Amino acid sequence: MLAAAGNIVDLHLPADRETGRPRGFAFVEFSTEAEAAEAVRRFNQLEVRGRKLNVNAADDRPRRTGTAPVRLPRPSFDPMPSGDGGRPPTKWFKSKGSRRGLRGRKRSL
Repeated sequence: MLAAAGNIVDLHLPADRETGRPRGFAFVEFSTEAEAAEAVRRFNQLEVRGRKLNVNAADDRPRRTGTAPVRLPRPSFDPMPSGDGGRPPTKWFKSKGSRRGLRGRKRSL
């Protein structure tokens, strides 16, 4: 239908990740700016199968600032609360030493 406004170079129909169905919009690239403007003029707010089309020039996606979203720590669960603020005994923790130290401890056993 949009080919009536000009030569279409590229068409992209994004699909939903879970269902694989189209998400309800598309990106159409025309060979010239004049053809794209003609498509907007002719097809914006046109009713097709009971629904109005919204045809406009795509906006560039804003650049990311590079800051990561703030993540809150997960709440911990202590099955055996103790008198030292709820910290479990040290035997529950894995050692944080180097691999070399781990090998040495295994050999000494």
